[in-house]
Amino acid sequence: MLLPVCSPFTPPDPTVDTERTHDYVAMARSPNTLRAYAADLRDFERYCRRRGEAVLPATSQTVAAYLAFLADQGRRVATLKRRLAAISQAHQLAGFPSLTADAHVRSVFKGIRRHHGSAPSPKAPIMIEDLRAMVAALPDRPRGTRNRALLLLGFAGGFRRSELNDLTRADVEFCRDGLIVTLRRSKTDQEGEGRRVAIPYGSLPQTCPVRALRDWLSTAGIAEGAIFRAVTRQGFIRRPMTTQSVALIVKQAAKGAGLDPRRFAGHSLRAGLCTSAARAGVSDRAIMNQTGHRSAATLRRYIRDGNLFTDNAAARLGL
Repeated sequence: MLLPVCSPFTPPDPTVDTERTHDYVAMARSPNTLRAYAADLRDFERYCRRRGEAVLPATSQTVAAYLAFLADQGRRVATLKRRLAAISQAHQLAGFPSLTADAHVRSVFKGIRRHHGSAPSPKAPIMIEDLRAMVAALPDRPRGTRNRALLLLGFAGGFRRSELNDLTRADVEFCRDGLIVTLRRSKTDQEGEGRRVAIPYGSLPQTCPVRALRDWLSTAGIAEGAIFRAVTRQGFIRRPMTTQSVALIVKQAAKGAGLDPRRFAGHSLRAGLCTSAARAGVSDRAIMNQTGHRSAATLRRYIRDGNLFTDNAAARLGL
């Protein structure tokens, strides 16, 4: 019996293994999170260098003093929390203990939260009447056509601004009943399992997300690649937009409709769908199917804030 001939064993290159390990570690976080962490660590490094302190590993006294310095500079508690998370991640990846569990760091951070902490001030949801006014005020030019598609699609799908920004032509499929959007990856789907969202035709042509998106794709001549792209004042279609552009478009549209742009942001589209759907009697399950919420508690926060006056005990007492 002949035995198969085996090629000589070649040991793996440890340098390549280490590089691939770092690659996969990076993939565990979203690109936006990685960029934020990198900026946070650069700020911490500048702080340490100015004071002659070690960056990695840093002492608990250095980290605690850094948090106190940021708090005194007026930085928000949420910013401090993210900075601390970035520092902790850097230490763990380098094989050092996490500093978030250190008693001194925890005590200082708790004191900062008690003294400076405040409840988050979420942006207002875009209600259906707001959306109609915003769309009606848009100019009939390429930029207005793009903005109309983005606003209506973002609202109807309850999409996050990052989800809108990442959409490509291959992710949308027009069908008899409307449009099917495939989200390849989202904030709650970092593994890229994907999710399909149905966007039905609207009752009115002026506010139909399906017709609006078709008009934009036709106007821009987009057959592949990113759907939402920058448009110059002359109407030229440029590179893909950024996530910050989505918030800017929402604010500009609100201002054009006579609304206070400071009340709205990119997340207002998603919050608006949740709130408007709840007011219309749509079940929590149906809303979560559309938005991809995994937590009913998070969804109910949108609904509770939007229904402060519609489901109000004092309003029923005849005052």
